[in-house]
Amino acid sequence: MELALLYSGGKDSSLAALLLDSFYDVRLVTAHFGITDDWEHAERAAETLGFPFETVELDRDVAESAAAEMYDDGYPRNGIQAVHEHALEAVAAWDVDAIADGTRRDDRVPTISRAQAQSLEDRHDVDYLAPLSGFGRHAVDRIVETALDVQTGPSEEIPRADYEGELRVLLTEEFGSAAVGDVFPTHTQTYVRGRQ
Repeated sequence: MELALLYSGGKDSSLAALLLDSFYDVRLVTAHFGITDDWEHAERAAETLGFPFETVELDRDVAESAAAEMYDDGYPRNGIQAVHEHALEAVAAWDVDAIADGTRRDDRVPTISRAQAQSLEDRHDVDYLAPLSGFGRHAVDRIVETALDVQTGPSEEIPRADYEGELRVLLTEEFGSAAVGDVFPTHTQTYVRGRQ
């Protein structure tokens, strides 16, 4: 069975891929807007893990709308959520049996409700899987320590291919460099360099 997993190159989506690999032919997919080449970080991570990799280019209007919403809100939650939902819709339209992401139980964003998951499944005739939805952050970290070689650090310093990088660029272009600090709290990112 073919599965497309939304992939950032970080620990959560990498662990999700490893968990699903026994049951599906996993293809890692990085969604981007064509604003940066950050997707290449995910491609390298996918290669080190031994998974096939593809990209899907999303509608730039969604990114611009998300950046404006984030700026107006003063925080990233709603904008990131909108982008993630758009990415899931795009990948669900592919000819695959299932789609998945690396969302965890205690993630604030993005999250997919039961109703959203059922809607995706019904409209696209795919299964939606969130294999880490029962795992908290600490459980994921403990498992990752045994399975993956991970680089961790401040968001600005870690190579990544999540939505945040391109949204930071749009925020800067539209609202100035101070907007990024106003919207995004200081936080850490991870990047998978390979298996242990």
